[in-house]
Amino acid sequence: MKTYPFYLGGKAVQSKTKLDVKEKYSGDVFAQVSLASEKDIDQAISLAEKSRSQMQALSSYERQQVLEYCIEQFVARQDELAETLCLEAGKPLKDSVGEVGRLIDTFKIAAEEAVRMNGEVLSLDRNENTQNYSGMVKKFPVGVCSFISPFNFPLNLVAHKVAPAIAAGCPFILKPASLTPLGALIIGEILSASGLPEGAFSILPCSRDSADMFVEDERIKLLSFTGSPAVGWDMKKRAGKKKVVLELGGNAACVVDQDADIKDAVSRIIIGAFYQSGQSCIGVQRIFVHDSIYTEFEALLISETAKLKSGDPKDKETFVGPIISSKEADRIESWVNAAVDQGAKVLIGGERFGNLIEPTLLKAVSHDVDLYNEEVFGPVAFLEKFSDFDEVLKEVNNSRFGLQAGIFTRDLYKAHKAWDVLEVGGVVIGDIPSWRVDSMPYGGVKDSGFGREGIRYAIEDMSEDRLMVIRTTN
Repeated sequence: MKTYPFYLGGKAVQSKTKLDVKEKYSGDVFAQVSLASEKDIDQAISLAEKSRSQMQALSSYERQQVLEYCIEQFVARQDELAETLCLEAGKPLKDSVGEVGRLIDTFKIAAEEAVRMNGEVLSLDRNENTQNYSGMVKKFPVGVCSFISPFNFPLNLVAHKVAPAIAAGCPFILKPASLTPLGALIIGEILSASGLPEGAFSILPCSRDSADMFVEDERIKLLSFTGSPAVGWDMKKRAGKKKVVLELGGNAACVVDQDADIKDAVSRIIIGAFYQSGQSCIGVQRIFVHDSIYTEFEALLISETAKLKSGDPKDKETFVGPIISSKEADRIESWVNAAVDQGAKVLIGGERFGNLIEPTLLKAVSHDVDLYNEEVFGPVAFLEKFSDFDEVLKEVNNSRFGLQAGIFTRDLYKAHKAWDVLEVGGVVIGDIPSWRVDSMPYGGVKDSGFGREGIRYAIEDMSEDRLMVIRTTN
């Protein structure tokens, strides 16, 4: 069994208090992690604050060099990263390899953006009184950032916080998810040799009770949280004057209109609904299909779902691995059963084996049950017919969430209407709402949060504009 340190001010620290990390398929403990105390967190914030001027003083190319060093190390250790991710998250090996690729790409994007933090020249000579004035705006790092990351993408969602912070010149502290802390700690090990100023970062697995300072401490200037809506909105209430970025939940909808390529839509929705056991904020949950193609679509989707292999994520043929915990598997199972009790029909799946839940499709789901209204965060989706495009857009909006939506249509006017009407952070035409490139703005509205990730957009949040006005005289 390997024991991992936490990183305090960039230095590895072993503590007496340990956290067991379980292999999510077998349930066996395979690693331990040192837990940080409240005293450690307080010291980490102090060290980050002390390093603020040094981080700000780093030139663009020096920030870029740190990020490029990390990229080199990720490439060299990609097998280790993928295998660790497969074990700690229960993510199928193929998907784990894919996430390591995204980790590398996210740092590459940040390395590019590190030398593109441009300002603006302002024309202030708008009238006779201001004719001798000009202005310039320059971006400065916001200061110490606090990051709290989730379990489902424990490499890439850490990267989406850490990489832009380095590019912007912000010191930071990070709390990784307790269920999947190892990837973040490997990143910490690499950062510790990257040349960042002393004290510039800390990666601190800790108990939920110990994490209050991540939210409430006034020395922190920005809090970025990815996780559940209930936790995120509570954090916002307690965050005080600092900036807050929240990337929360969703119950993403996908509309398949009458002119869609049915085979293509099915092949993409299979991925959107069941990729990494549905444990994605933009996983396909609600599938609305035009009634003229519904029968054919349903039959093909059932047929393709039946081909998916569930099981040990270490098996290269596995598509659906275990749910992250028995508690979450219990919840998903209960939501499916409650929907069936209210009249829903299971088209395929619905069975549970330990923490494995079969890929499950339903129809006739009541609009009053949790499965319709809440985020299932598991390999479960349901189908519903529609006949009127305007009405189905209203139904997509009939949700407290608004992260992304997918629209399969070839009608340009309908595509623009969906973009104009849907209350979401992103509308994906011709594909699933689960589609994401790590450079694009990503985030939601309503209970899905606010603010945007995507490196350039995260850097905006981690920066402050500072104006200089120049008066010229004869």
